[in-house]
Amino acid sequence: MTLERVPYQPITDRPRLTWPNGARVAVWVVSNVEHYEYLPPATGGRDAWPRTPHPDVLGYGLRDFGNRVGLWRMAEVTDDLGIPLTLSLNLANWMHYPEIFEASEARGWDVMAHGLYNTRYHWGMPEEAEREVIGECVDIYRSLTGRMLRGWFSPAATWTHNTPDLVAEAGISYYCDWYHDDQPTPMNVRQGQLITLPYQMDINDAMVWRHHFEAEDFAQMVIDHFDTLWHEGADQGRVVCIVLHPYIMGQPHRIRALERALRHVVEHDQVWMTTGAEIADWYLSDAWRQAA
Repeated sequence: MTLERVPYQPITDRPRLTWPNGARVAVWVVSNVEHYEYLPPATGGRDAWPRTPHPDVLGYGLRDFGNRVGLWRMAEVTDDLGIPLTLSLNLANWMHYPEIFEASEARGWDVMAHGLYNTRYHWGMPEEAEREVIGECVDIYRSLTGRMLRGWFSPAATWTHNTPDLVAEAGISYYCDWYHDDQPTPMNVRQGQLITLPYQMDINDAMVWRHHFEAEDFAQMVIDHFDTLWHEGADQGRVVCIVLHPYIMGQPHRIRALERALRHVVEHDQVWMTTGAEIADWYLSDAWRQAA
């Protein structure tokens, strides 16, 4: 099934992918701006708060810190460095926290949907129910911004066999549930057009934190990852994705490490600091082929 969805082609045997202005790498920084429910419904497949009987005040409070404090601290860093953010957004977040919506719009942050809540899982979801959830995300985003939702990453990295087809059916351009490449790749769907964009589970502060690495380790991983792809990008354009969570890297004892890593990236030349929608638009156009 995987080869039917994304036919195999080694990166050494592809047309040369070029980025605007001859950049070696397209760098998108993804901030997961989420909402975890204090008492989520039992949706099967996974317990949102497995540490204790519900409510898990410690688990909920840590995530709540991201919306109250961590996001704003991280925004100071990315604003100062001129980094355009893409939000991996639980759409309910903007409904609960209009201040976050207003700040996002004022900064022109891009958005890919991360479902409604990060405590509502898609595993085992019937097709029509999943279609309704995806459609609701599209509708909420359009009602708040007047724009079309461009990207999709399923909540808490949960999905079904139907998810790519339903995302494409809803008119969404790019998809991030697969972590299989360093370049955008077309994905076969029942109707419409869909591409996958490189999203990271390695250069992802949540994964690093869960394995008991700390901020300086994560910063060095970001730098090493970027340096490798930047060098490879001289011959074949690559995508660098840096995945953050405000409740983790927005902590006071981690923010300086994040700033160090991001400053390393932006101070290089031949780097396109961009968003998910801009990468998708470039790849879906003929511009990169004409520039090759």
